[in-house]
Amino acid sequence: MSTAEQTEGEDLPWGEVTPDAARRLLIAAVEAFAERGYHATTTRDIAGRAGMSPAALYIHYKTKEELLHRISRIGHDKALRVLRTAADGPGSAAERLADAVRSFVRWHADHHTTARVVQYELDALGDEHRTEIIALRRQSDAAVRDMINDGVRNGEFDVPDVPGTTLAVLSLCIDVARWFNVAGHRTPDEVGALYADLVLRMVGAQERAS
Repeated sequence: MSTAEQTEGEDLPWGEVTPDAARRLLIAAVEAFAERGYHATTTRDIAGRAGMSPAALYIHYKTKEELLHRISRIGHDKALRVLRTAADGPGSAAERLADAVRSFVRWHADHHTTARVVQYELDALGDEHRTEIIALRRQSDAAVRDMINDGVRNGEFDVPDVPGTTLAVLSLCIDVARWFNVAGHRTPDEVGALYADLVLRMVGAQERAS
């Protein structure tokens, strides 16, 4: 995907961020944080990538951490929405879990640059912002855990440790952002399908969802 990764359904990448200068700075920060890491990136790096002076950044973001929080909040909101849409859909627990994993993995592959920042720079946030993002992550955990519990209750799944399995499923999906390469031999859809099948095997699904 190009420099500004586009979320499904958006005409403009990061279109919810206004004005245009703030959006350009955020896109530049995503790229810099993903490439160099949050702590190794300076505000001068970000402003330079956006074609602005360092002083221009502070017009829109008080600190570098505030910029990271904006990226993290938007990214987590989008990822959670993708997961919940599938989790709240129709079908059996196995069908919903497979659809959720396919969608969640595909998002992390399609938006791997953004997702690397969103998922792996959590510790760089200040206490208040980190608490806020952790609450969103717990909602993702709950969505997956509820689907697995549904499958256990109705006999579709054989899962002795639901919390541990939930953590394993989410970790598997999220890690796609770390290694996915658009030049690789699998597309986001193919990775999503593969992981959905792996997760159904993990929970001992009696019938694989197509």
